[in-house]
Amino acid sequence: MILHAVIKAADDKRAENITALDMEGISPVADYFVICHGNSDKQVQAIAREVKEKAEEFGVGIKRMEGFDEARWVLIDIGDVVVHVFHRDERVYYNLERLWGDAPHIDVLTS
Repeated sequence: MILHAVIKAADDKRAENITALDMEGISPVADYFVICHGNSDKQVQAIAREVKEKAEEFGVGIKRMEGFDEARWVLIDIGDVVVHVFHRDERVYYNLERLWGDAPHIDVLTS
């Protein structure tokens, strides 16, 4: 499943506080949101690049990637899964977990 693949890809690049939200029935945008952060611009870009490459290995095309050059909030649209890779400071500011607080959390360690 692509959700598992992108979570592993983020973890492989040492993304911090990886959270997966089940957005089915909550958002028309995607079935799942994956939210994580890196501690530097280079780490954010490395995480985003790994997620993109892993999705492509699974034969899933990237519909859109935004924010890669700035490396503050990279959004990767993989269709059913949207991955948000934040720089640590931006993650605290935008706090998507609170914004989508009614979405069930998926245990990323066992998913």
